[in-house]
Amino acid sequence: MIFNYLRIAIRSLKNNRAFSLINIFGLAIGLACCTLIIAYLADEVSYDRFYPDFSQIYRVGIKLNQNGGTADYPDPDAAVGPGIKNTYPEVLAATRLVPLRETYIKIGDKQFKERHIVACDSNFFRFFSIPLLEGDPATALAGPGAVVTKEFGRKYFGDSSAMGRTLPIYGGIKITGVIDRIPDNAHFHFDAFLYGNFHGTTWSNIGFYTYLKLAKGADPAKLMAKFPDLTEKYVVPETVHDMGVSLAEARKEAKDWHFYLMPLTDIHLRSQTKYELEPNGDIQYVYIFGALAFFILLLACVNFANLSTVSSARRAKEVGIRKVLGSVRAQLIGQFLAESLILTFVSMLVALALISLVLPLFNQLSGKQLPLSLFLHPGAIAKMMGVVLLVGVLAGLYPAFFLSSFQTIAVLKGGIAESTGRQVPLRKGMVVFQFMISTSFIVSTVFVYQQLRYMQDKKLGYDSTRVLMIEDTYALRKDQLAFKQQLLADSRVISATISRDVPVDRVGTEVDGSEVYAKDRNKGANGGEIHAFFFHVDYDYLSTLNMQMAAGRYFNPSFTTDSGVAVVINEAAVHDLGWTNNEAALDKTIVESGQKEYKVIGVVKDFNYTSVKQKIAPLMMMLGRNNGGLMVKIKTADINGFIADTKRKWAAHDLQTPFSWYFLDDRFAALYLGEKKTGQLFTLMTIVAVIIACLGLIGLVAFSTQQRTKEIGVRKILGASVQQVVVLLSREFLWLVGLAFLISVPVTAVAMHAWLNNFAYRISMTWWVFLLAGAAAVFIALAAISVHTIRAALANPVDSLRIE
Repeated sequence: MIFNYLRIAIRSLKNNRAFSLINIFGLAIGLACCTLIIAYLADEVSYDRFYPDFSQIYRVGIKLNQNGGTADYPDPDAAVGPGIKNTYPEVLAATRLVPLRETYIKIGDKQFKERHIVACDSNFFRFFSIPLLEGDPATALAGPGAVVTKEFGRKYFGDSSAMGRTLPIYGGIKITGVIDRIPDNAHFHFDAFLYGNFHGTTWSNIGFYTYLKLAKGADPAKLMAKFPDLTEKYVVPETVHDMGVSLAEARKEAKDWHFYLMPLTDIHLRSQTKYELEPNGDIQYVYIFGALAFFILLLACVNFANLSTVSSARRAKEVGIRKVLGSVRAQLIGQFLAESLILTFVSMLVALALISLVLPLFNQLSGKQLPLSLFLHPGAIAKMMGVVLLVGVLAGLYPAFFLSSFQTIAVLKGGIAESTGRQVPLRKGMVVFQFMISTSFIVSTVFVYQQLRYMQDKKLGYDSTRVLMIEDTYALRKDQLAFKQQLLADSRVISATISRDVPVDRVGTEVDGSEVYAKDRNKGANGGEIHAFFFHVDYDYLSTLNMQMAAGRYFNPSFTTDSGVAVVINEAAVHDLGWTNNEAALDKTIVESGQKEYKVIGVVKDFNYTSVKQKIAPLMMMLGRNNGGLMVKIKTADINGFIADTKRKWAAHDLQTPFSWYFLDDRFAALYLGEKKTGQLFTLMTIVAVIIACLGLIGLVAFSTQQRTKEIGVRKILGASVQQVVVLLSREFLWLVGLAFLISVPVTAVAMHAWLNNFAYRISMTWWVFLLAGAAAVFIALAAISVHTIRAALANPVDSLRIE
C-alpha cells in the first residue's frame, strides 16, 4: 500500500511539474532560511553555558539613579567581591578581572601589539573550571605568573612549549600555565591572564569585573535583598570621607546606589552597558530573528497549502473515479499526505543544497563561524527529518482533507466549481496573510536602514573626516612633540594633536573615569556624585577635531594654571552635576573621589564618544598624560603617499615600535558593524519572504486564469481589449494586496516603535515609508501576475472557447 502511494504520488508530481517545482522551491527557501536562523539563534543563546557550574555564576553590577536617569556599571570596586563572599555563606567563591592597557611584547625579532591581556585573581581558572593543557589551575596564578593560550605561546615561542618561559612584560613574567582557548561563545576572550595582586579595600568606585558562585539552590533575589546592608556599612562611610558630607547626606546618596546580580548566561544578550568587556548581542534581535524564522516557515507552509488546494481542479475527476472504484476517504487522505511528505523531503534536500551555497555569505553577514558540518551532523539530520515530517503533515493536512471531501457525483458531472467555491475565502485569506507579512518586512527593512544611516550620518559634535590616528607615538618619548611639529610642517597637514583618548575608541574595553561631584552641591545645585570619563588632551585637540565650545574657553598655553587643575567639561556633565546652564558651571570646582579638585574653565558642546545607541555620558577633559598617539588632520587626495612619507619619518627615529595607524572614519563605522549586519540579514530575509509570497501568487494567478479561460475568450469576442482583460484578472489579487497593506501598517508601526526605543538617538517614523512599502508590494504583485494575465489576454479567443 505504501509503495503504491509513493508510485502514484511521484506520477502525480510529474504530471503537475509547474506546481511541484513552485512548491518545492518555495518550501526549500523557507526551510533553508529557517534552519540558518535557528542555527544563528542557537549560537546566540549558548553563550557561557559551557562552564560546568554556569547556572550558579553571577556577575556583580551597580546601578545608580542620577538626575532622572540610571547609570549601569558591570565592574564594581575592588572590595565588593571578597566582601560579599566573606559576608554571606551562600556565596561559595568570588573572582575578579581587570583588562590591562594594550602593550607591545617583543621576543627576539618578533614584536606584537597585544590588546587582550587581563589581570585576575589567583582562583580565576578554578572558579570557571577552565582546564589547563599545562600547569595546575590551583597554583598557576598563586603568585606572579601568567596563563596564556596555546596560540599566544606559539606566536612568541614557536612550536616549543611556552610553559616556564618568560614574557618580557612588566619586568618579566613567567608563564605558569597554558590553556587551549576561550570558546567563541563566551562573553570575554583574552590571550594572557596575569596574576592580579589586588589589595583594594574600597567599595564606592568601579573597575573590577566581579563574579560570584552561589551554592546550589541559593536564591539570587534573596541575596540581592541583603545588599543594602553592605551599602550602609561600606559605601556610606566612604561617601562621607570622599565627598565631605554629613552621615545623613551620605545615607541619602546611598539610597540611589544598588548592587545587583546578573546571571552569567544573561550577559551576552541582556547586558548593554557602556563598559562591557566585548560588544554583546541583543535579546531583542533574538526575538526578532526568531519571529522571522517562524513567519518565513509559516509563509512557505501557507504557500504549499494554497497551491495544493488550487490545483484541486486537475485532481477532482481522479478523486471521483477513485471513490467510485472503492477508495475510502482515509486512503485518499493517506495518498495526498504521502505526496506532501515527498515534496517536503525533496524540499529539505534542496534546502540543504541551498544552505551549503549561501552559508559563507550568511556567516559573513551574521558574524558567526557556523560550519557546514553543523547541518550534516546526525543529530541535526534527525531534527531536520522531524521538521520534514511536521511540515509535511501540517502543510498537507488541509489539502488532503479538502481533496478527499469532493462529492463523487458532483465532481464526475463537472461540478468542481461548487466544490472549490468553499475554499475561496480561505485561499484569499492566505494571500492577504502572505502579503501582510511581506509588506511588514519591507517597512521594517526601510526603518532599519534609516536608523543605521541616521547613526552613521548623525552630527557627532566633531569632524572625523580624514583624521589619521598614528598609534603609540609615546614611544618617541622626548621626540614626540618634535615629530608632531615635523608633520605640521607638511603642507598636507591641517592640524595635529597628541592624545591617548580617541572618541570612537571609548567603547568600554577600558574604563577610565571616576566618581566626581560639584563642590558647591550644597549651595543650590541638584547634582550628587556621578561617574565621569576623563580625556587627556593637548592644546590642539579641540581644533583638530573641530569641536565647539558652549561656554568659557579651551586650554591655552598662555594660562600657566591650566595644567593640572583646570578642566573643560561637556554639557552632559553640566546637567548631571546639577548646574542650571553652561555659564553657571564656569569657575566652579569639581571634586574627584579622593578630594582632588579641578576648576571648570569651559564647557564643550556634547559630542558622541561612544555609539549613538547610547546617551552621551559626562566627560572631563584635562591637559597631560600624552602617552597615546597622534591624530593628524590631512587635506590631500594622495592618502597612500602621505602615509608612506609619514612612515619614513617614523622609521628615521629608529624605533623598535612598528608604525601603526588607522582613520577615525573607519573606526567609527566599526561601531555599527552589528547593526549593519542585522540590517543586511533583515533585508535578505525580506527578499526571501517576498519571493515566497510571489511564488504563491504566481501559482494562484495561473490557476485563476485557467479557470476563467472560456470567460476571457467570450469577453474578447464581445470586444474587450487586452488592457481590460489584464485589469479584470489583476483586480482580484491587487485588492487583496491592498487589504494586506492596511492590516500590516498598525502591526508594523507598533513593532518598529518598540525597536527604535532601544536607541538613545533615533529617527522618527514617517508615513511615506508605509506608502512606499505599499507601492512596492503592489508593484511586486503586478510583476508576479503580469506574465499569466498578459498571456491569457493575448490568447486566441477561438482556442480559449475550444477548451473542455
